[in-house]
Amino acid sequence: VQLQASGGGLVQAGGSLRLSCAASTIILDYYVIGWFRQAPGKEREGVSCRSGNSGRTYYADSVKGRFTISRENAKNTVYLQMNSLKPEDTAVYICHVDILSIRSWGQGTLVTVSS
Repeated sequence: VQLQASGGGLVQAGGSLRLSCAASTIILDYYVIGWFRQAPGKEREGVSCRSGNSGRTYYADSVKGRFTISRENAKNTVYLQMNSLKPEDTAVYICHVDILSIRSWGQGTLVTVSS
């Protein structure tokens, strides 16, 4: 499974960033794809994901109302639009796909939110 993630960077609190995760059409159509994040000294936590089958989305309570996950079919890409960013959103964001009971990881992208 190949996942191509991008879009991290440095932004001031209150700002926005958009993360991208490119994958094959089959993955986007049938499986769950999303992001976890890991901040220094903290455990990895699920941020958001989207089901290819149903289109249903999930958001961690900490990001509800601020982050939006979406898919662009023409680019075989899932986006995580992150608005109203807070310093506590600072972490390495890692794209993942769940195929049946197997979770595969893409590379991480660093998001740094300054106060």
